Amino acid sequence: MKSAKAELLLHPVRLRVLQTLLGGVQLTTGQIAEALPDIAIATLYRQIEKLARADILTVVAERPIRGTVEKVYALQEIQANLSPRDLANVSREDHLHYFTIFVASLLGDYARYLERDEIDLLEDGVGYRQAAMYLSDEEFKEVVAALQGVLQPFLELKPTPDRHRRLLSTILIPVGDPDGNLEAQN
Repeated sequence: MKSAKAELLLHPVRLRVLQTLLGGVQLTTGQIAEALPDIAIATLYRQIEKLARADILTVVAERPIRGTVEKVYALQEIQANLSPRDLANVSREDHLHYFTIFVASLLGDYARYLERDEIDLLEDGVGYRQAAMYLSDEEFKEVVAALQGVLQPFLELKPTPDRHRRLLSTILIPVGDPDGNLEAQN
C-alpha cells in the first residue's frame, strides 16, 4: 500500500523544492524559481501549493508587491520527514520506487554540479564514498546517534555570504544475510 505522505514528498519537483528550503532557508516562489531555473514556473507554483496545503511548507511572511501578496515559504522539517508509521504498510515495490526517486534526485544534483562552468571536486568538497562496518544492533544505534550528535550543530547554521550550501545524503543498508554474515561472493 502506498504512503500518501511519501507520494507527496518524493515527487521529483516537490523533492527539489524541499531540498532548496532545507536548513532554515526562507524563500518566495520567485526565489525558488531562480534556484530551480529548469522547472517551469507554473509547475513550481502548483507543487509549492500542494506542499503548503499539506503543511510541509509554511508561509512565514507576506509582502505586498504590485497589487498582489508575495508569500515567503519555509520548510517545516519535522513534517518533511517520513516516520516509521508513514512507511509501515508500504509494499516492497513501493519502497523500491521511493528509493529510486531518492537516488534519481542525487543523480540530478550531481549532474547539475557537473554542468557548472568550473568544477574542482577537491576544492568544492565533492565526494562519494562507501564504507562497510561490522556492527551489532546496539553498535549501529551508537553510530547513528554519534553521527546525529556531530552533525546537529552544523545543521542549525544559517546561510551567510561565506557559507556554501552542501548536501550530505546518507543511505544505510544491511548487507548479507539477516544474521550479518556475508553471502558467498566467490
